[in-house]
Parts: sequence; structure tokens; C-alpha cells
Amino acid sequence: MIVGLLRVELLIHNSRSLKAKRHVLKGLKERLRRGFNISVAEIDNHDKWQRATLGIAYLDRNKALVNSALDKILNFIETFHEVQLTDQEMEIL
Repeated sequence: MIVGLLRVELLIHNSRSLKAKRHVLKGLKERLRRGFNISVAEIDNHDKWQRATLGIAYLDRNKALVNSALDKILNFIETFHEVQLTDQEMEIL
């Protein structure tokens, strides 16, 4: 079993409160779960209303598929208009 881990740091545009941040992140996380069948959670920057750090995990038997899926996830996040990807870290276990 191959585990792909992805840590992404995001800047949330037009967020004026933690409530607005949660609203944006909820939509992003739901779309990621639905589209890629992954586990995703906010892992840092809980108190900052314009920043978020998400942890994403993807499992498969094939390392190439894990790499491909993580690349597609990054591309999806980059096209999500309410956030800007500011940093990323990928690890394959």
C-alpha cells in the first residue's frame, strides 16, 4: 500500500472572519473529497482568518497513480478561485 501525503498552505481571498474562512474551506474540502476520494483536514493556522494549512492523504497500490492523483489535487486547488496556493509539500510513503 502506497500512501501519498500532501500539505498545502493557502491564502484565502476576501476572508474577513473565521466564519468566512470555514465557509470557503468547507466547500473546498467537500469538492476534494468528492472528486478525489481522499482524506483532508485543516492541520494548522486555525486562528488565522486569511490562512489555512490542509493535510491531504491518498492511498493506492500503485505509486504512479498516487503521484498522478496528488498532482491533479494540486492543480484543482490552484484553479479554486477563492484560495491561493502559497506553499506545498508532498511525500510518498
